[in-house]
Amino acid sequence: MVVRDVMSTGVVTARRTDSVRSVVMKMISRHCGAIPVVDDGDRLVGLVAIRDVMIPLYPNYGDYIHDNVHSRDFVEMEESYADILKKKVEEIMTPDPLTVSPDDPVLQAASYMGLKHFRRIPVAEHGRLVGIVSLGDINRGLFFAACDS
Repeated sequence: MVVRDVMSTGVVTARRTDSVRSVVMKMISRHCGAIPVVDDGDRLVGLVAIRDVMIPLYPNYGDYIHDNVHSRDFVEMEESYADILKKKVEEIMTPDPLTVSPDDPVLQAASYMGLKHFRRIPVAEHGRLVGIVSLGDINRGLFFAACDS
């Protein structure tokens, strides 16, 4: 089984100059956790995951000290979310994300996702976005293939 057999096509995308707010709205309305970023030729240039939106809200690891001198104001941190939404996609996206080819074996894609702790990965052919594949897509494909045997 190859990625082409299980990937999703017709993927919602964003542009570098889009607002983070518009991308988050797409994520919420489509119930997805990542939006590929493409240029005018549909070449994949980045990926915005919900993690990219949320990470700027978190304190640095060294700042997680629970005492009165170094405590974090989590209410203030939450209020900074509005500032993140005003940013441009290119400010928070992961540039040149790892991709798989439509002809790669599904377990190769799953292996990459497992190693990198990704839940989904863009599918590109000659640099152009052609789809996206998730761990759920792969699991479903393998399940139905096993049931048909």
